[in-house]
Amino acid sequence: MRKLENDELGRKSPEEFRHAGKTPLILVLDDVRSALNVGSVFRTGDAFLVEKIVLCGITATPTNKEINKTALGATETVAWEYREDILETLADLQAAGVKTYAVEQADGATMLDTFQPEPEATYALVFGNEVFGVSQEAVNACGQCLEIPQSGTKHSLNIAVSVGVVVWDICSKWKVGI
Repeated sequence: MRKLENDELGRKSPEEFRHAGKTPLILVLDDVRSALNVGSVFRTGDAFLVEKIVLCGITATPTNKEINKTALGATETVAWEYREDILETLADLQAAGVKTYAVEQADGATMLDTFQPEPEATYALVFGNEVFGVSQEAVNACGQCLEIPQSGTKHSLNIAVSVGVVVWDICSKWKVGI
């Protein structure tokens, strides 16, 4: 077995990325404090061709140099927008027919390993603050939660890790990009 060189990976150019069909996932970041985490989310979004990333509340935007440390250029390929109010954002997404899910530990949450995404649906996945998670108001507005099953002593995963786990799981179930 030989490790592949970067030029052997068959990656898209930024121009090809912009014109490529996108995975019907919108990643919504609810008051994420760390710009490094935001940059990591952009890299995951690029890897799986997500439709876009919506940055809400205090979440840093790509003008922040810390984002670029982990995004490694993904802010130039992945569509994004800033929206101050998470509740307005969720209402607009729902009005457009997007299924909204908070990724959070909650009563009645659907465990990620049992979740079966609808093949023709677009999903907005809300990920929350590193300390407090997704706000209760946003959980209420979504009305549905996905939970990553965990067995250890800690109560949560880093947000960037959570995004990677959830996006990979959904894409693998859709057989997209894998």
